[in-house]
Amino acid sequence: MEKHTKKQTNPFKFLLKILIVAVLLAVILLILYIAGNNFIRDDIVDKANLIINNSNVTTSLKTDLVIQDGVVYLSKEDIANFFDSTIEYDEKYDQIITSSSKKIASLPIGETNIQVNSASTKILAPVIKQEDTYFLPISELEDVYHIDVNYIEETNRVTIDSLDREYSIATAGKNLSVKYKPSSISRTVAKVKQGDTLIIANRSDLPSKDGWTRVRTEDGGILGYVKTDKMGEINTIRQAMEQEKKFEGTVSLVWDYFSQYYSAPDRSGTTIQGVNVVSPSFFRLEQAGKGEVLSNVGENGRNYINWAHEQGYEVWPMLSNESLLNDTTSEILRDYQYREDLINQIVDFIVEYELDGIKIDFENMYEADKDYFSRFLIELEPRLNEIGAVLSVDVTAPDGAPNWSLCYDRYTIGKVADYIIFMAYDQYGTSSAEAGTTAGCGWVEENVQKFLGQEGVEKEKLILALPFYTRFWEEQDGKIISRDTVNMKSIDNVIPSSVERKWDENLKQYYVEYEENGITCKMWIEDETSITAKLDLIEEYDLAGAAYWAKDRESSEIWDLISSKLGI
Repeated sequence: MEKHTKKQTNPFKFLLKILIVAVLLAVILLILYIAGNNFIRDDIVDKANLIINNSNVTTSLKTDLVIQDGVVYLSKEDIANFFDSTIEYDEKYDQIITSSSKKIASLPIGETNIQVNSASTKILAPVIKQEDTYFLPISELEDVYHIDVNYIEETNRVTIDSLDREYSIATAGKNLSVKYKPSSISRTVAKVKQGDTLIIANRSDLPSKDGWTRVRTEDGGILGYVKTDKMGEINTIRQAMEQEKKFEGTVSLVWDYFSQYYSAPDRSGTTIQGVNVVSPSFFRLEQAGKGEVLSNVGENGRNYINWAHEQGYEVWPMLSNESLLNDTTSEILRDYQYREDLINQIVDFIVEYELDGIKIDFENMYEADKDYFSRFLIELEPRLNEIGAVLSVDVTAPDGAPNWSLCYDRYTIGKVADYIIFMAYDQYGTSSAEAGTTAGCGWVEENVQKFLGQEGVEKEKLILALPFYTRFWEEQDGKIISRDTVNMKSIDNVIPSSVERKWDENLKQYYVEYEENGITCKMWIEDETSITAKLDLIEEYDLAGAAYWAKDRESSEIWDLISSKLGI
């Protein structure tokens, strides 16, 4: 009988086979991964592509590009996303209002005559409306947005380059393949011939591997990568433009208020220690004037401006609505043509009198006009940027009365203006039902924190304005009978020498209370000590500077203090 022997399986050979299979699978997966990253096709071929500053933003568009007779149209919503977040349709005049850093344009719907910085100009194609969407002829608005627009029909691509950015080119040293990824095994997205121009398209958010350069083909607008050593020398055609700061250093501004109805004072032969900006009360709105401005510059004002410039001070005169003309202010803010007229006068005044800026002091506005006030500043900003003039805006503390506090969008003002001036007074004013300090340090600091926190104002733009006055309160039978304003320089003449001054640590100021002829007298004193405490907040919070209301109310020693604290 034949005997059969069972063959034994070698476990090591079995494990080796499994390992080989695993390695092969890993290699296959790696190849698929490399292929996926280097050869996957994500081209957008069913619509026009939009390349903005060497980034393909086609998938981010709200609405597809419209191209008619070579004119490139971009929807109002996409303009807002990429170029002008404040673009607006003006229903009253049936027009689009759009701006950039130095231009403001109004484009009537369907018309080719438009206004750019209040100058008439003609474009080849108007704003059009398709269904419920407005489309702007962006290829006709290159000057407005300071861009270069190019439609490449062959590849159905639109390239838009900001003229503020660096623009560099190189030539292909030989026939080249432009790669999808910075890898020799990546798929080819374009072919270029020796001598063809390549636009350098490096971006910080898309870093290139060593030895590779991201480029855009000039004739097709195709983005990709080429070997750096296959290109010629890179030539920078246009350097990046850095926005110059209009004012260097800490601001120390004093209001020089002499009533808009009177002439500027004669300050020849005098200096103001610790100050580098003066704000005379030159301009005010005309009541029911539909944007007209009344000026009291005159010969005295010209002499004042010359004096200030000789002292090295900048002049940012105040344009006021006198805190009373809320109906006049409202009428202007709600009408584009009135706003434009007002802005044109501001620009003309700055040019005529060689001013360095303007300070907008609109107070006691209707809360309902908050956004219209912001709109006015949005339209004023590019006109002032064009001539290099400073825009500063006075605002009150947040979280107060509707027409006194809630009428300001401090976040937008802080973004638009060069400086936003927090008038840190009156904590207790003429309408207060109880006596109190004009500007307690704790209250001032709390509101500075609100500006920087809940209001979103940048510290580099926030100027803290301090009072050179206080109030003398009189109470009888528990009721306030008087709230007289007392200038800082006159305080010692008002308080009897025998009255004790008590220190309040939270307010960081002295307080007095005494009886006189059956009347309770109270005063919270503004002096060197209280001003010092508030000036310390500027350094603590790294603010833009300080302002003071107002000249000739101060004590004589205050300017040396300010000079020492601010280093001016």
